[in-house]
Amino acid sequence: MNYFVEGLQGSGKSTLVRRLSEKYPDYSAVCEGDYSPVELAWCAYVDKETYIAILEKYNDIRSEIEEKSFAEDDHMIICYTKILTDIPGFHKDLEKYEIYNGRVDFESFKEIVLRRLQNWDSDKNIFECSIFQNIVEDMILFRKKSDQEIIDFYREVKEALAGKEYQIMYLQTGDIASNIDVIRKERSDDKGNEMWFPLMTWYFDNSPYAKENGLSGTEALLDHFRHRQELEIRICKEVFDGHYTILKSKDYSI
Repeated sequence: MNYFVEGLQGSGKSTLVRRLSEKYPDYSAVCEGDYSPVELAWCAYVDKETYIAILEKYNDIRSEIEEKSFAEDDHMIICYTKILTDIPGFHKDLEKYEIYNGRVDFESFKEIVLRRLQNWDSDKNIFECSIFQNIVEDMILFRKKSDQEIIDFYREVKEALAGKEYQIMYLQTGDIASNIDVIRKERSDDKGNEMWFPLMTWYFDNSPYAKENGLSGTEALLDHFRHRQELEIRICKEVFDGHYTILKSKDYSI
């Protein structure tokens, strides 16, 4: 059995991953930025030629890059956010090789996601936000896909997962606005300066979806979160029957 822990930002995914890990100590927890066989968030996805060029460009940290790199078929996956370096522009440079935020065309994006899910064959994993969050955000905000188009995509995801044992643990947030207020404070520096929320707002405001619809600011972002949660729960019910459990965020028993 494998677990996919999903929910909005601040819904308590990391806590649930920890609790599941405590309950199942022989399972492996895979979080954002880690090497994952099913998710590429916070990782660069490059062909072998590009990989060699990156190693040559950043020769001073070549060993660190190689340590955080993994071969898959004819590509390399670099967990670049796990590399600590003060080299100017390194993380920004590798960010452009991520597959999200519309960086690759949709057919390529779809092929990469479905192929990796189909090829995945490990067991006893606890994946944090690896099946909904980044894919759904990408498809809504950057590819401007309709709800039905996204649901149809997930029907293909289910086919790619055929024969695998998995359960989606979805943390449903009740009062989204209050929850966001809490994590705005939690994700601030020791002087009270907000670190996460300004970046999240900028990310939303500058997305093609927001720009096309003239949306910006806190209320528009909250509406987006409400829509995303409704859609993800709908996907669970319409596509993943028998493979999901909906939990009340921060008020559940496992």
